[in-house]
This record gives sequence, C-alpha cells and structure tokens, in this order.
Amino acid sequence: MAAPAPKIGFVSLGCPKALVDSERIISQLRAEGYALSADYADADLVVVNTCGFIDAAVEESLDAIGEALHENGRVIVTGCLGVRDRQVRDAHPQVLAVTGPHAYEQVMQAVHRHEPPPHEPFTSLLPAQGIRLTPRHYAYLKISEGCNHRCSFCIIPSMRGDLVSRPVEDVLREAENLAAAGVQELLVIAQDTSAYGVDIKYRGGFWRGRPVKSRLRELAAALGDLGIWVRLHYVYPYPHVDDVIPLMAAGKLLPYLDMPLQHGSARVLKAMRRPAATEKVLERIAAWRRECPDLTLRSTFIVGFPGESEAEFEELLAFLHEAQLDRVGCFRYSAVQGAVANELPGAVPEEVKHEREARFMAVQEQISSARLARYVDRQLRVLVDEVDGDVAIARGPGDAPEIDGVVFVHAADDVSSGDFLDVTVTETEAHDMHAIRRAEPH
Repeated sequence: MAAPAPKIGFVSLGCPKALVDSERIISQLRAEGYALSADYADADLVVVNTCGFIDAAVEESLDAIGEALHENGRVIVTGCLGVRDRQVRDAHPQVLAVTGPHAYEQVMQAVHRHEPPPHEPFTSLLPAQGIRLTPRHYAYLKISEGCNHRCSFCIIPSMRGDLVSRPVEDVLREAENLAAAGVQELLVIAQDTSAYGVDIKYRGGFWRGRPVKSRLRELAAALGDLGIWVRLHYVYPYPHVDDVIPLMAAGKLLPYLDMPLQHGSARVLKAMRRPAATEKVLERIAAWRRECPDLTLRSTFIVGFPGESEAEFEELLAFLHEAQLDRVGCFRYSAVQGAVANELPGAVPEEVKHEREARFMAVQEQISSARLARYVDRQLRVLVDEVDGDVAIARGPGDAPEIDGVVFVHAADDVSSGDFLDVTVTETEAHDMHAIRRAEPH
C-alpha cells in the first residue's frame, strides 16, 4: 500500500498580491501530490506566507508564525517578512526555513527537504486555472511583480524588487482559464498596474490569433473581451490611464479605478517621493467623470507623515472635498523598518495621528454617503458573494471584495454565490446599499 500523501498546512497573510503567491505555491504542492490540511494538528508541516509592510503587519506575521510553531512545531516562513531573515529567526529560531516573497522554487525546495514529495510531479493533476484561495466566482490576476518607484515610506521594492511584467500572452491565457472555470470577476493587481510593460518596452505577444502589446490599454481591452467583470487595482493616475476610461464607458471594464494617491499637499507628496501635481490629478478626475459619469474612484491616504503640519493636513481635507472620491482608506504613518522617511525630521505624535485619522474619516464618510445616495431608486447589476437566509450579500460595479461596501439584496430567494442579479437600490448608507430584486417584465 502506498504511503499517505504528506499534508501541508498553509497560512496566508497580507494583500491580494501575497494571496496570489499563496495560490501558486498551493497549486505546485497539489501538482506534486501533497495534500492540504486545514488543521495544525493534522499537518505534517505548515507554510506561513507573511506580510511585512507596516509594523502591525510584522507583528501579525510574527504572531502567526508563533502560533503555527506552538500548534504544529514544523514551520516554513515565506513572503515579505521573509526578507528580514534575522528578525524572523531571532523571534522564532526553531523555524525550518525562511524565504522572501514570490520565492516559489525556494519554498518548494524547503518543503522537499523537510517533507519529501510522494511521487514525481504530474501537472495534469491540476485544473488549468490552478488552485485558488478566493471564492469560485472571483479571482485575482497578477500581471507583474515588483515596483520601480522609491516612495520614502515604502520598503516593497527592497522586498519584491523592481518591476517585472509577465508576458501578455501568459496573463491572457491565465485569465481565459479562469473565465472558463466559472470566474465571473477578475481583479487585476500589481504593485503598479499602470506601469505594466514598461520594463519589457511593451513587447508584443499573440492571443486568439492576433497581436497584443504588453501595455495597460491593450491588456485591458483584451480582458474586456472575456465577457466577465474586470476591475483594475493599484493604478497610478498617469496620463496614459486616460486611454482605459473609454473602455469603462463602453462597458468593457468595470467603471472602477483604485488609485493610491497618499496625500493632497504638494510638499508632503514631494517628501513621500510621490507625484506632487495635485491640480493635474483633480483635472484628470474631472475629465474621467465627464467621459464615464458612473466611474467609482477608490484611494488610500497617509496621515501623520513626518513633518506633516496642521496646515498641510487641512490641504489634504480640501483635496478630499474637491476630488469627491467614492471609496477611501486612511492609514496612520507607520515607521516601517528600513523606510527612508523614518529619517525625516518632524515626527508626528501618535495622539495627533489618531486625531487626524478621525477627522479625515469623518470628512470622507460625509462624501461617501453623498456619493452613494445618488444610487437610490436606480437599477444596478450586482454579483452575489454569499447568501444569509433570504438576504443576498452582493457587490455592485463600485464594490471590490474585502475593501469596499456591499449591497444587501432583500427577499432574494433561490440565489447562490456567483449569481448576477438585477436590482433596484432602495436605501444607502456611508458604505453599503440596500436593494430589492428588479421585477421581471410580464
């Protein structure tokens, strides 16, 4: 009788980009015949995919490693915190191995060393779309690794390296496999999605018998031909992003852009080493909305950056009022180990950071509420994520999973996750909406 397949436990932390890394490692584990375990006690060893972007994420990752060691004892560490090998090993010297982000081969080598595979790999054991950690109806599509920016608050380039774009035909083949497997929504991600193809000089490839450039607009147009929802994340407001707005207006892409703007003060943006032309950003937003009135704009900002004065914080609030962004997240500045910004003068006290965060979110909540209120009595197409009794918890075109609001569809009988519904919005809140199913015409 053949020995049972070794069982691998897996803990995945961090952002969607890290989740895609986890999916690739798990796909390779399954291809090589390993079984997966959802229980520490039943696993032969545990892989922990960590995050190390801010102090809170580092603490969460170290706690997760500690829990896995306590519950199982045999742990391999990978992910962004893995680049700080010494910090991981100082906290948890008993870990079996430590690797950095998107280090698939090194992770598999460590697994092989400590828990040899049951047989030679046969990739035919895998579905074409690989193993995924998201629900069946949506998936993240990572189009590149790394980043060419050197923002003073960020250490991601030191963890993930410079921009490396995937060949366009590989991206489109993966997207096509996902769509064929029943995925209804693709969430396009990268460290800088709008820079896709810069490193390979927009090299061309072939898909469905025609040439396609490795460039954002061409990639987006091809993805739009799949007939499913396509949502763009981590897009810097470069001029060439103007070219994807017509695709949204035409219904080829979801009218949604996730842009990490970070601040509204030119001096603070310069200290962050970010583009500082806030007036041009506002002009671009206004032009986008003229072309695509239903465009949803999401962004994130940092308050309490070193040297941020009260006047500069007020500039940020004024920017919010002017931009009228739909969805916004706010982070208090965290002195991440290795970030250049830590050396800047004028550290903002923690109590001031908390106070500014509260004021920021109060302003944005009013804006978000007003933006959502426009949808009352409007018809909307939504995608169901889950069902709770006779209420379907769904998302509209302006709602990305996990980070935005939801649409509660009431009296939704005979509905399953992954279904599309046509609804009429009855009520809105600061972040969520309530709706009823649209009556079918007689």
